[in-house]
Amino acid sequence: MSDLTFNKIFGAVLATGLAIVGLRELSAGVFAPEHPAKPGYVVEVAEGGGGEAAAADTPPDWGTVLPAANVAAGEASFAKCKSCHSIQEGGPNGTGPDLWGVVGRKPGTHGGFAYSTGMTDFGGKQPQWDYDHLYEFIKGPQKYIAGTKMTFVGIKKPEDRINLIAYLKAQGGTLAVPAPDPSRAPGAAAAAAPAAEGAAAPAAAEGAPTTTAAAPATQGAAGQGPVAPAAAASPVAPAKK
Repeated sequence: MSDLTFNKIFGAVLATGLAIVGLRELSAGVFAPEHPAKPGYVVEVAEGGGGEAAAADTPPDWGTVLPAANVAAGEASFAKCKSCHSIQEGGPNGTGPDLWGVVGRKPGTHGGFAYSTGMTDFGGKQPQWDYDHLYEFIKGPQKYIAGTKMTFVGIKKPEDRINLIAYLKAQGGTLAVPAPDPSRAPGAAAAAAPAAEGAAAPAAAEGAPTTTAAAPATQGAAGQGPVAPAAAASPVAPAKK
């Protein structure tokens, strides 16, 4: 192949490449998509169903639910955690710290694990992992503690979290189960409102005397208002003869 032929082929390839690049830049300028600065609408999806169910998802009465919890079901739920956590006494750290004795342990203090700043800050405010904090953290780790390394989406069903916490408690947990607290029982808050309203009963219901209506006044002469009834005349003693 002569040098002239090679130059022609090379020139054709180069021209084709330049044409393709030029067409791409031109089409990008003509058909560039314009993204709105703000979405036209946002669809809010409530977690766990309706708004009433989400509002009712508050920490339960631990003194009642923990003794009745299904520890075996909690162990089954812990299978979701095994890829990051061990749970043996003296067990190794993984992507997350070993969870032996986590119930009652001070957050962000397990030896040998590099915690996030969010978790160490949380541990500086909380003396221990108690049942309420575990309940809320397991529901949505990143929502409950900003900046945590735990990217797990969370366990949404309250009964699953209760069973899991009961299992964690059985694995070296040092926090005692509290006494039952009826004020934290389901529906206790709703029942308290009618009770408070019933305390303000009308005075008549408590035996207080009621006001009786006054006897109507006798009508006076025309054009004059009602006048008080005349007092009964006292008898006059007969004159002595």
